[in-house]
This record gives sequence, structure tokens and C-alpha cells, in this order.
Amino acid sequence: MTRDELLAHCLAKPGAWEDQPWEGDVVVKVGGKIFAFVGGPESSTVGVKCAPSREAADEWLHRYPDDVAVMPYIGRSGWNTLRYGGGIPDDEIVEAVDESYRWVVSKLPKKDRPA
Repeated sequence: MTRDELLAHCLAKPGAWEDQPWEGDVVVKVGGKIFAFVGGPESSTVGVKCAPSREAADEWLHRYPDDVAVMPYIGRSGWNTLRYGGGIPDDEIVEAVDESYRWVVSKLPKKDRPA
């Protein structure tokens, strides 16, 4: 999987849009909330909400210790950084992005959820 493929997958989600709140650092949002931290052009990682709690998100750390890290600042809320192109299969990266999108959408007010 390439960064462009990952970004395209994120942007194909209903209501998804690209933003750069920090210079050169791409995120993908839905309803004004980030569901994927894609990073800059040289990035090979994606930050996603892996679970509703830190304890549940730690499963990723145990399965892929060389390719997963707790995200700084928001990791305590179940966010991890996943490295693609490494030991994590592409289909699991895609599923993690899909799950992050679902978690974020589920917390949006109903009026802000994509149709």
C-alpha cells in the first residue's frame, strides 16, 4: 500500500475531506473531526482510533510491536500510529482506517453525520 492509495481510501468515505491543520501534515476528517492522521509526503504511517479505550487498543501493540506505537497526546483515548508497508497486512490497515472512521462518526452529533 502506498500513501496515495491510503489517502484515496480515506477520502472515499462518505463526508470525508482532507485538511492540513499543521503545515505539510495531512489529516482526513469527517464532520469536522479527524479520523486519520496521514502525515506528510514521506510518511509511511497512519494514525487511527483503534479502540474506544487504551487497553483495547493495546492489542495492536502486542500483535505488531515493530509497526505500532501509541500516538502522542491522544493515545490514552485508543489512538495508535500504524506503519504500512511493514509487518501489518494491507487489509488490516484498511480495516483499521474503516474502524477509526466508524468510531469517529458514531460520536458525531446526528446532524453532522454523513448520510
